Amino acid sequence: MKKILIVEDDELIANLEKDYLTANSFEVDIAADGRQGMKKFMERCYDLLVLDVMLPEMDGFEICRIVRRESDVPIIMLTARKEDIDKIRGLGLGADDYMVKPFSPAEMVARVKAHIAIHQRLKNNTVAEDEERDICIRDMRIIPSSRRVFVGEKEIRLVNKEYELLLFMAENPDMVLSKSMIYNHVWGMDALTDTSTVTVHIKRLREKIEKDPSNPTYIETIWGAGYRMKAD
Repeated sequence: MKKILIVEDDELIANLEKDYLTANSFEVDIAADGRQGMKKFMERCYDLLVLDVMLPEMDGFEICRIVRRESDVPIIMLTARKEDIDKIRGLGLGADDYMVKPFSPAEMVARVKAHIAIHQRLKNNTVAEDEERDICIRDMRIIPSSRRVFVGEKEIRLVNKEYELLLFMAENPDMVLSKSMIYNHVWGMDALTDTSTVTVHIKRLREKIEKDPSNPTYIETIWGAGYRMKAD
């Protein structure tokens, strides 16, 4: 049984989330503030973390930052704010997904299942080293066996979803990929609400791999269609 930790100070919301997850055969723990959530996370092994942004004692951003230093467990962040600033900050700290309250509990369960399935698939990926090939696009090199990325001689540090997004695009060079296609492949589910998470990750990637993010040479925007990894 997969174990989920919910860190949420609103008791009604936390219990509603727990009820839906328990009904779908997950084992669920709840923490009502940030410090309690951090303590529970350090004491047990969880398969996914559902993390509210605004928490007493320690906010969700700080928890995300600390957890990501120690673990690659999937993190879904929740907020009541509709502005993109929380999303950009949370995803930049290494969160895998982001939901705005109020949201459908059924959608949350779908996202939890998808992120756990993707994480498990990545852990079980035991392709032999001699079958793994580096992917080179001009002076960028992606090494799948170690999940490392270099632009020239500089190693680029990417969080989970940034790496998976870059790898997906690099494996499909010069192909126009819609936001929905990217979301479906990298996040493992249909774009049930919007695809702004893809936009945020593209922006973060450009800031890390492009010499001039405002004039990208690797990841092109194809207006009205999506994005393309330019091979030449």
